[in-house]
Amino acid sequence: MIPADFLIDDADVVATMAGPAPRSGTAQGDIGALTRASVAALDGRIVFVGRAEACRHQVSLRPGATIVDARGRTVVPGFVDSHTHLVYAGDRRDELQLRLAGATYAEIAAAGGGIVKTVAATRAAGEAELVDAARPRLAAMLAHGTTTAEVKSGYGLEVASELKMLRAIRRLADEQPISLTATFMGAHECPVEYRDRHGAYVDLVVDAMVPAVAGEGLAEWCDVFCEQGVFTPDEAMRILRAGLARGLKPRIHADELALSGGSAVASEVGARSADHLIFVDEPHADGLAGAGVVATLLPAAAFFLKLGRYAPARMLIARGVPVALATDVNPGGGFTPSMPFVMALACFAMNMTLEEALVGTTINAAAALDRQTTAGSIEVGKPLDAVIVNGPLSELLRVGAPVIGAVIKHGHVVA
Repeated sequence: MIPADFLIDDADVVATMAGPAPRSGTAQGDIGALTRASVAALDGRIVFVGRAEACRHQVSLRPGATIVDARGRTVVPGFVDSHTHLVYAGDRRDELQLRLAGATYAEIAAAGGGIVKTVAATRAAGEAELVDAARPRLAAMLAHGTTTAEVKSGYGLEVASELKMLRAIRRLADEQPISLTATFMGAHECPVEYRDRHGAYVDLVVDAMVPAVAGEGLAEWCDVFCEQGVFTPDEAMRILRAGLARGLKPRIHADELALSGGSAVASEVGARSADHLIFVDEPHADGLAGAGVVATLLPAAAFFLKLGRYAPARMLIARGVPVALATDVNPGGGFTPSMPFVMALACFAMNMTLEEALVGTTINAAAALDRQTTAGSIEVGKPLDAVIVNGPLSELLRVGAPVIGAVIKHGHVVA
């Protein structure tokens, strides 16, 4: 008999996501569904996944074991939110009002809003203030089923403030249930004081910020906002290669506001993920597929920024690019902590199927963070991170409805 101390019993469906990752092409819709299934764990790790009847004969529960009755419910892996900016100070909800009145992203930024406004507030805040401000954002993400997330710096734009943000991320990783991985993004914007000497700021990122971040071991990733008016493809390549030389793996904000060259940089540098991709075209999609880059799409950002278009998910899937989905939680255009809401947008605004969207929020998102061996699926040997859905899988598309019955992290009910 297999000993266990945690049991999810007799679910109508368990979407395991078992198998190779990331998924692409027709495999993007393969959720590995098992019907009338149970999942058992011991000390936080999965020891059994299979039919409920087989579980009753093969698994022995230890005294005091936790049992979650999943009859009439669906079990999916804990969501992996692979693109967030959730650590920051200040409040930019006034920009939402401006946007609803017709102002564009560029107009708001030109008037002193946007990233630079958050930079001023974040620089003025202490590390403890950043941690305190981020806690409720993480709690909201957890309540919506997120159990693993990426968090970027990029609102400091100077050495001390970038390090402060990354230290705050490290503290948050140690004190709450969501597993976090940190991304250094000193190249999120050129700060106001460097606007007339842009090259000098790139030098600062490469020569001072990257070595300082790597020296303290504060980040796993390096990211750049490669976009017209922000950082050029050549600058992005230089920064990402500097990160690589110091052990920081590359990812990139690419082709969000125009076909700006970011996807080409992602392919050339071997980025794990290229994010946004609203304007990516077929030749560049082929480059991403050939380089094994995951396309992380952020439909909630397009929605809240009122960009008028979404990333071409169907084209990317057809060209063999693995598609992941993320919230882009941020102070200016990422107003949702909910991966189920992102799934709904992916289905109804980007024409993904429900199964493709679920893969995008679980195993493919895990692969976008190099976490496919520890997150994103329900398989024997992996930590038990799971979401219990009250009803069939389609309940996840009921925006605003209380469809999540429980969130499980490492074999414990945490929400």
